[in-house]
Amino acid sequence: MTARLDCLPNRAGLGLKPEHYAEILGTAPDIGFFEVHAENYMGAGGPPHRYLEQIAARYPLSLHGVGLSIGGAKPLDKAHLARLRSLVDRYRPQSFSEHLAWSTHDTGFLNDLLPLPYTDETLERVVAHVDEAQQAIGRRLLLENPSTYVLFAETTIDEIDFLSQISARTGCGLLLDVNNVMVSAVNHRLDPVAYIDRFPMDRVGEIHLAGYDETADGAGDRLLIDAHGSSVRPDVMDLYRYTLSRSGPLPTLIEWDNDVPDFTTLHREAMRAEGLMAEALAQRAAGRARAA
Repeated sequence: MTARLDCLPNRAGLGLKPEHYAEILGTAPDIGFFEVHAENYMGAGGPPHRYLEQIAARYPLSLHGVGLSIGGAKPLDKAHLARLRSLVDRYRPQSFSEHLAWSTHDTGFLNDLLPLPYTDETLERVVAHVDEAQQAIGRRLLLENPSTYVLFAETTIDEIDFLSQISARTGCGLLLDVNNVMVSAVNHRLDPVAYIDRFPMDRVGEIHLAGYDETADGAGDRLLIDAHGSSVRPDVMDLYRYTLSRSGPLPTLIEWDNDVPDFTTLHREAMRAEGLMAEALAQRAAGRARAA
């Protein structure tokens, strides 16, 4: 496996929420890193920045973008890129990531991360946008695999091949969202383990875990929703354990963005992930000992 290019520690991290600022600064919990949505900190000042400055001085920081619209048909918003660059220069985060999705149309911005067909045309567009974004912010970015609910008849390229080609051509890394893998696999009747088996782990700089909601589609089949409003489901944790058996420990974020619980509950989720990372390390050490 080639060396990863990110600098986040191989530990579990949490999304930083305003309701937890004071507790984090007052108790200095043992957490590997914190992640924030970049768009929430694009203002020039105010309380969010005062708290983030203090927390970023104590913990590694990951910026996660949700508004760049990497897959959009229109050119990237240069004003948005400039704001991102300012934020990166201000906080010097250890990681910056974005989604393989689009959210802009004409002059409007859609409050959602929408999927795109995997074709030669969209591949060229995403490659160009990733190149432009990395040049603009002066940093390598990580591109996240999406959760999807529909498949496009126009698609001619497998999702993993699509992501792999983007990474190979731009030098960007990948963010492997294990919950997104499970959501998409169940929704499209695919094998999530087979997806993980084929994923280019040498390009992964961060993993995301989250909780999903479940309903039924019009045919009565399971339909999973990437909801980020509950603890990580057992099947996603099992898939994460399997991922670690292939990758070894990697920086892992617990995403919990809706119905945010108390900090103790979030910390417990992070410790679950760290326990599985320790288990993966022990298994690798035992394997090396048997091979010696």
